[in-house]
Formats: sequence, C-alpha cells, structure tokens
Amino acid sequence: MNNKKTITKYPETLPGLLALNAQDLGECIGLREKDLGIWQEVSWREYQERVMYFCLGLEDLRLNRGDHLAIIGDNCREWIYADLAAQALGAVGVGVYATNPARQVAYVMGHSDAVIAVAKDQEQTDKILEVRESLPRLKKIVVIDMKGLRNYRDPIIVSYREVEQRGAQLSRENPVHYQELVMATRPRDVALMVYTSGTTGPPKGAMLTHKNLISICHQFEQILPMARNDQIVSYLPLCHVAERLMTLVQGLNFGYTANFTESVATVNESLYEISPTVFVGVPRIWEKMHAGILINIQDASRLKRHMFGLWMSVGKKVLEREVNGRPGPLDPLFRALGRWLLYGKVLDKLGLRRVRLALSGAAPISPEVLKFFRVLGLEIAQVYGQTEVTGVSHYQPGDDIHMGSVGMPLPGVDCRLADDGEILLKGETLFAGYYKDEAATRAAVVDGWLHTGDVGEFDEDGRLYITDRKKDILITSGGKNIAPSEIENRLKVSPYVNEAIVIGDARPYLTALIQVEMDTVSKWATDRGIPFTTFKSLSQQKEVRELVKKEVDQCNREFSQVETIKKFTLLDKELDHDDDELTATMKVRRTEVAERFKDLINKMYSR
Repeated sequence: MNNKKTITKYPETLPGLLALNAQDLGECIGLREKDLGIWQEVSWREYQERVMYFCLGLEDLRLNRGDHLAIIGDNCREWIYADLAAQALGAVGVGVYATNPARQVAYVMGHSDAVIAVAKDQEQTDKILEVRESLPRLKKIVVIDMKGLRNYRDPIIVSYREVEQRGAQLSRENPVHYQELVMATRPRDVALMVYTSGTTGPPKGAMLTHKNLISICHQFEQILPMARNDQIVSYLPLCHVAERLMTLVQGLNFGYTANFTESVATVNESLYEISPTVFVGVPRIWEKMHAGILINIQDASRLKRHMFGLWMSVGKKVLEREVNGRPGPLDPLFRALGRWLLYGKVLDKLGLRRVRLALSGAAPISPEVLKFFRVLGLEIAQVYGQTEVTGVSHYQPGDDIHMGSVGMPLPGVDCRLADDGEILLKGETLFAGYYKDEAATRAAVVDGWLHTGDVGEFDEDGRLYITDRKKDILITSGGKNIAPSEIENRLKVSPYVNEAIVIGDARPYLTALIQVEMDTVSKWATDRGIPFTTFKSLSQQKEVRELVKKEVDQCNREFSQVETIKKFTLLDKELDHDDDELTATMKVRRTEVAERFKDLINKMYSR
C-alpha cells in the first residue's frame, strides 16, 4: 500500500482520496480536456477546488445528504466534478446516458428520485424539460454549456458557472466547511448508482458504496501495473461502471492523468495526440480497429499489401509457437524486424504505440481479435465482472497464452460455480443492492453470493472461461445446448459484419440475423461499382449477400455441425438504441430483436 493510503486524516472515500491527491500531488496534472482545439490542463489542486466549489453550490441548492444527483451528457471535467461534489455532500451521483431518448431519461431520473440534474448542454436539457412533469422531485437543472439557452426563462434552469461561483463565495465565507463535509462522508455510504443495461427488463440501479470503490482500488494495486505518470483517454460513457472505474476511481487511486476528448467523433484523433499508456476498450472498439486495419490495407500499394501479409503471417507463426510452448531461437529477431517494418507503424497510426496496458471488458471478445493485436505487439488483457461487484472480479494478463479465458479472481474475490454452471461471486466489492428493489436484490444475492447470470467453467489451474449468459443458452429441438456468443463473436471478426444474432432455441437448426458494417461494406461496394443509396439498399444487393455468405461459410468451418449457421438474413436497418434494439452500451436486446424481426426469423425456418 502506498504512502498516501496510510494517512488517516481523511476517511477512505473518493472525496477523501481527492483531498490526499491535492495535498500530495499539488500542481501535477490530474485532468486534461480539449476545448476549441486547445488542451486545457487541471492540476490536482485545482481539481479539488472545482469539486469543492460545486459541492458547496449544490448544498446551497438544497441537495442534502442521501439525495440523488443525476448527471447527463458526454464525458467532461464537469461530469467528474459533479459526481465527486455530490459524494462529498453524502449524496449519490447517478449517471444517465447521453444517448438515452427522453422517455428513458424520465425512467432513470424518476426511478432514482433525482432532485437535481446536471446537464451538459441544450440537447440534454431539452430532454429533461420534455419529461419534467413526470419528475415531481426535480428541483433544478444545472447546465454546463448554456449555448442556446440564454433565452430560456424557466426558473428551474441555472448555469453550472453560477452554481460554482456561489460555491466559491461560500468557501471564502467558511473555509473549513467543505473539509467537514468530506470528513462526515463515511466508507459505508452509497457513493454512486449505476443503472444496469436492462437487456432483460427495465434498468436496475445498482448501489456502490465508498467501501466497494476503495476495495477495488486496493485490488487493482495488486494486479495492474498502473502508475502516476500514466495517461488514459476517457471516451466510453461515464455512466458505465468501466469508465467510471478508470477515469474517476482509479484515477484518484493511482494519480494518473485522464484526458477528455473534444467529442466521441474525435477519439481517434485524440488517441494519436495523447498517445496513452493505458487504453480500455470494449470488444466492439477492438473489433472496429481490427476491421479498419484490414480494410485500409486494401487501399495500400502492392508493396505495402505484400509487406503486411508477409509480416502478419510471420507474426502468427511466432505466436503459434509461443502458445504451443515451442518458441524458435530466431523468434525474438522476427518480432523485432516485424516491429520495425510493420507492427509499430500500425499501432502508431492507431495512437496505441505507447500503450503498455491494454484492457478489454464488458463483453466476451473473440480470441482471433486478441491474436491479431498480439501479433502487432499489443497484448490485450481481459477483465470480467459486473456492476454488482464494482465492475471487475477477474483479470487475465495480456501475456497469458490461454486466450479465451478471463483469468483468475482478483485478490479478495471468491468465485465458484453452481450446479448448473452459473458463476457465483463474493467479496468486499459486492454492491449494496438495487435501489427500491429488494426482491431483485434477494434474487441476485443468495447467502452472500452474487448469482451473475453467466455460465462458465474452470481449467485445471483455476482460470475462468465464460460460456455465455445463462438466459442466452440455446437448446435446439434436438436437445443440444449451444452458447451463441462464441459463434456471434467469430462472425463479428469479419470486417464486413457489425452485429450477429444467432437464433435456434427450440428450433431444428441455427440461423442468424446479420447486420453488415456500413463503413466497410459500402466501401467494398463502391470499389466494385455496385449501386446503392441507403443502408437498406446496400444490404439488399445480391453481391453483398454473397460477400457475407463467404464470411458465414468461413465461420462454419470452425464449429461442429450442430453449431453451424444453416441460413442467415441480412437486416435492412441498423439496430438502434432509440428503437430499444440495443442498450446504451450497444448490447443487443435479444427479446426485442426476436420480436421485432419474428417474421424474418420464421421465414428462415419455413423455406
């Protein structure tokens, strides 16, 4: 445990960690954000000042201990300030996805009993105003960017700057009050609430305490090689437990710098500028990078295509020998040459050349994608967990040759399998329960064990392998149990496949609904003079179907006969969050998709 954890002046809470960082790190940079093309730096001392001022301003708006503060908008410094300011008051920060339509905003803010909302801009403010009548407890909407709102006369709206300035004035009047608030916040207080993705019903508010968050800090210290001089990019939604862990919680714990991009659209540009040392991506991010590399190389010169094919082939053979435990004497030389001639250049284009810790989590990732990046010299570590165990319970180092496993439990986490293979977890990171849903809490936690809903198995060394979600396991009419996610992930290795949903429960064979990747397939079609105007017209081209069929056939060769896709249908629309086909974290809502496309599915079994 490092020295700052041994100081007992402040309680073990997130605002307590911030106070220690302001004291110990002072003018070191805690946050950076790109604004109008210029990177703005925030020292740890200023970081705490901004949190303090907003905290006191919120108290002046009558945010009380135990109240809930909703925060809606893209990642930015003020998002973090608001979250910590609420916690310092003994209140609870509740993230609302910026992509949520108004009705889903109404659900989360209403269910959480939010009394104050912090909104990033006019777009998010308008959503709240649209559903305001369904939010009787809402007192104020604090708006970060007032552009477009100057003529709004509704007294419920107040600017973030005004609240912060009021807090600064109150700080001058009573310089010790903020410290008193921080000291009064206890480790067992609920710090934040994360709404689950809701793939099987309405989202549930998982309550995480300061003790949960400090415990995950101590666990990360023992397994992850992160340090004060690291740089991360904050781009995944802060509502999700993964980004909250990396940007906020571990940022406070390790004292590294979190960088906010100008917008989601500029993430790639910012990666190149920042050149982070730690990078976290969900599988879809890694899949899109993988697809982008394969597509871009098609436009390269013949020499570059030849060099790419040659050194990827060499790298795969070196990796195969490594995985099989038979490394060749010249393999280090091959790796060095490959890094000089190809691998390093590809990673540099992605902005990932300096990354020494790459992580993938939130969903299973194809071993093929892991192998691809490992050939390039980027060893992607896998993490597994759920919001209900503060985000992470297992860790698989990137240099572990057992690709496909999610590794071993974190220190202090107990893991076992139920009789039906369901993964059960226990430890100090176990959440405090679901807000206003004791029945769901009792169903999830039995005798102190969290029932994850995931099915898995252990190898002889205790590594955990995830089979699938328990509810997603398919049982064909022939009685065969099939885990669809492995097949789906293999299909999505293709640069031409964006989404795949395998169907087959109580059916005689497997079929699939496939959504093509618009960017790559449209380029493929354009290069071949295939006419199209929209996603629908593109997906209906017979040449596109033949392209995807080749990808399905390639996938089928890697599975047993009963696991092969016998028929597939190309969707003529992109799955959409607003249509309830995807969660805010881009996970497929299988029930809704099966119902919406039931006619297409039935046709695959009737012809």
